[in-house]
Amino acid sequence: MTLFTTLLVLIAERLFKLGEHWQLDHRLEVLFRRIKRYSFAMTLLMAVVAMAVVWLLERTLHGVLFNVPLLVVWILIGVLCIGAGKVRMHYHAYLKAASRDDTHARDAMATELTLIHGVPPGCDEREYLRELQNALLWINYRYYLAPLFWFVVGGAFGPVTLMGYAFLRAWQGWLARYQTPRHRQESGVDAILHVLDWVPVRLVGVVYALIGHGEKALPAWFASLGDRHTSQYQVLTQLAQFSLAREPHVDKVETPKAAVSMAKKASYVTVVIMALLTIYGTLV
Repeated sequence: MTLFTTLLVLIAERLFKLGEHWQLDHRLEVLFRRIKRYSFAMTLLMAVVAMAVVWLLERTLHGVLFNVPLLVVWILIGVLCIGAGKVRMHYHAYLKAASRDDTHARDAMATELTLIHGVPPGCDEREYLRELQNALLWINYRYYLAPLFWFVVGGAFGPVTLMGYAFLRAWQGWLARYQTPRHRQESGVDAILHVLDWVPVRLVGVVYALIGHGEKALPAWFASLGDRHTSQYQVLTQLAQFSLAREPHVDKVETPKAAVSMAKKASYVTVVIMALLTIYGTLV
């Protein structure tokens, strides 16, 4: 059921998820605004409660009406947790602003896209575009590839693990947008996601290494296997940049397009590998 649900969710996301209406991040803002204390324990507790609610819902619906309601819940949770409808709108808005040389609108959309890690102050245009590429690559990972990983790894409890990851992602994004860096650090969400992202980042990283500059990316990927301190953002974007090195861009429109194109290739390869492994596991 995991593969079937995944395909339905990805099709629905591409065709209908154009805004924030069907996005978990938006739905949780009402809850997040009520939080007044920020701690590692609170973050873990909220994530565990979110996972427990989904688990109880699964247990309640299991075996009811040939599991049709359960399938609907799987699809609903997948649509809420996988995909970046609003962020995709920001990306298209950036391209429109950049193509008509609207600097103010372009910078506003770039700020939205680089919300989590930001852009280093004082960087030149080339570095600015590189950071924008990195942000787009990370968005693709955070909203598509990492959720798919936790959905598949969860097996029969895929929606539970998917909800846990998506909840933490939404919490991090809300803190980055509305709270101070101190509150975000106190919440411990970055540390939790650093651990959860370790394995999927390296799995996605090897895909980037194989579809790009393997002779440069593969040694960097092997080195990352023993690296526990470098941020997962840096690990993933460094490997992806090796793949992008064959087509360097310094144009404000073509540069982000190159990153999105590469991210789509990695996504397609990942989905195909996941499908083959799922079919193989079913047959064996």
